[in-house]
Amino acid sequence: MAIIAVVLGTTRPGRLGKAVADWVYARALERADARFELLDVADFDLPLLDEALPPSRGRYEHDHTLVWARAVARYDGYVFVTGEYNHSIPGSLKNALDFLYAEWNNKAAAFVSYGSAGGIRAVEHLRQVAGELQMGDVRAQVALPFATEFENYRTFTPSQGAEKALQVLFDQVIAWSDALKVLRSPGGQEPGSRDPTSERPAS
Repeated sequence: MAIIAVVLGTTRPGRLGKAVADWVYARALERADARFELLDVADFDLPLLDEALPPSRGRYEHDHTLVWARAVARYDGYVFVTGEYNHSIPGSLKNALDFLYAEWNNKAAAFVSYGSAGGIRAVEHLRQVAGELQMGDVRAQVALPFATEFENYRTFTPSQGAEKALQVLFDQVIAWSDALKVLRSPGGQEPGSRDPTSERPAS
């Protein structure tokens, strides 16, 4: 059974994304065809990217990177919950993605977004980032405009349309998470690659 993370990417105080991620996670737990866990970027206290070598080398130096790498590596797919900041994704989410490489490869990605235009412009950017990280992004998306999905633009009140769209998203991300397993070794890495979280680089 696939293990899929609901990734909450924003870290700002008072973030609206927490209510959205909690809704996604609660609905995910109702599914019997995959296991879901909540992965909150704010819990990892990542600084701005501070690794000397490119993440594609897999030679992580800092403890915070190793902790984040181990957390991400255990999943077969991800449902990213993101707001839209200036037509793009939160800097905290981009930074968290940039820290790693192999841990994202050949995994499924789905997107739940919110914002004045439903966060669709953020997801267009995020799809490009996911592609560069060799993630397979599913077509289904849940877009949550402030005007229709948030009472007084603050309190999250998902509509029936959003509920239905979320189930379609789950169907696709679960199917892709299962299918993409064949491209990875049993340890979760691409065949022939070293597990970058298993050791520190030589000093």
